[in-house]
Amino acid sequence: MELGIYTFVENTPDPATGKTLPPEVRVRNLMEEVVLADQVGLDVFGIGEHHRPDYISSAPAVLLAAAAARTERIRLTSAVTVLSSDDPVRVFQDFATLDLLSGGRAEIMVGRGSFIESFPLFGYDLADYDELFEEHLALLLKVRESEIITWSGKHRPPIDGRGVYPRPVQDPLPIWVAVGGTPQSAVRAGALGLPMAIAIIGGLPERFKPLAELHRKAAEKAGHPIPRLSINSHGFIADTSQKAADLAFPALKYQMDRIGLERGWPPMTREQYDFSITLRGANFIGSPQQIVEKILFQHEIFGHDRFLLQLTVGTLPHREVLRAIELFGTEVAPAVRRALGKGKEEKAPAGDGVTAD
Repeated sequence: MELGIYTFVENTPDPATGKTLPPEVRVRNLMEEVVLADQVGLDVFGIGEHHRPDYISSAPAVLLAAAAARTERIRLTSAVTVLSSDDPVRVFQDFATLDLLSGGRAEIMVGRGSFIESFPLFGYDLADYDELFEEHLALLLKVRESEIITWSGKHRPPIDGRGVYPRPVQDPLPIWVAVGGTPQSAVRAGALGLPMAIAIIGGLPERFKPLAELHRKAAEKAGHPIPRLSINSHGFIADTSQKAADLAFPALKYQMDRIGLERGWPPMTREQYDFSITLRGANFIGSPQQIVEKILFQHEIFGHDRFLLQLTVGTLPHREVLRAIELFGTEVAPAVRRALGKGKEEKAPAGDGVTAD
């Protein structure tokens, strides 16, 4: 199993001090995080796209390019690229360039987006939310397939025999589809033969098993090999379970309550939080051994071959985040690999199973 981290580069007030880091300091901290993740042997580092004041991640490809220059082996992915409100040709060019910079370590994880700010910002109609994603994904796959393309659609000017450059090191450049809980999205990813990432940030994990089954069945029906599957979840790791729980709660509550005000969710209680970090809860917060047990528990449910942990949800002390990354790489990852009978040297190449045709 591949194990890694993703982040939206939150820059919210520190619950302990009420202060927010200068953006340049937060970005510098981010680079230290990805360098450490590479050094301790994690497989993937992802940066998601948001266009809000509490995140510094409107341009993941730029941040990942900076990370490429500082790392040697870790794979670098968006998590996610909001493809509905972006130009697929430009997305491909950005990540093909990242692939060249990183020596073939780039990936694109596309999604429809959990926030809507990018739609009015870039002149798209939110009423076309799903239609935009479907059309843009089709164009992105066509650009990946062919250097010279001719294409026409509803939401973008046509392309008449134009070349798209540069071409990446990897052929094909890996493209994942991230889904929340929509069955149609899982079926679409499977029918295209694309690997899928399920974001589980609440509820019981087993409720999401039908999405994985729909994905696999759609791939089989379309004649594709079974695509890869990732589980992406919120979490935090510390030396003890109590320390992890107490450190993560104020930051997680702040951020989730802030989003909840916009979406009509009630404030998070400590009781809800404490259940979420149990074996059957959604959040991966605890000691290294607890995280190992939970990854293996969910592997029994999903049979997935990648797990990404969102560090962090809200602002936590940078030294504690670095310690969490260290524990993930040096204690959690080796134990998971041993339990699944696949040491790092025995893993399949990261690009396996990601072709769309």
